[in-house]
Amino acid sequence: QVQLVESGGGLVQAGGSLRLSCAASGNIFSINIMGWYRQAPGKPRELVADITSGGRTNYADSVKGRFTISRDNAKGTVFLQMNRLKPEDTADYYCKAQIALFGDAWGKGTLVTVSS
Repeated sequence: QVQLVESGGGLVQAGGSLRLSCAASGNIFSINIMGWYRQAPGKPRELVADITSGGRTNYADSVKGRFTISRDNAKGTVFLQMNRLKPEDTADYYCKAQIALFGDAWGKGTLVTVSS
C-alpha cells in the first residue's frame, strides 16, 4: 500500500549537518504518524523523532535542540534536519509510516556516519 525510500545519508564530521529525506508512494493520504528511527551496531532500534499528520512533533532527548523533523502531507514526504552531529549519532536511519488500517511501513534505511 505504502512504500518508503530514504535518502541523504553519508559521512560527515562531528559538528556538521545532514538532511535526510523519506519519500512515500502509494496511498500517502492514509498515513498518520511518520517518524525516524535509528539503529547502531549491537544496539536496539530507537525512536529519533516522529510527527503527526497535524504537525505535532516528538523527539528523543538525545537529539532535542539539534534535530528537526518536518513533513509535507500532500507529497507524502518527511525530512530530518540534523545539526551539530555527534559521533554517537552514527547509525542506520529508518523512516516509518503509521498507516490507517494497515499497520506500519518501513524504509530500508540510510547510513549516517559521524567522524570525530
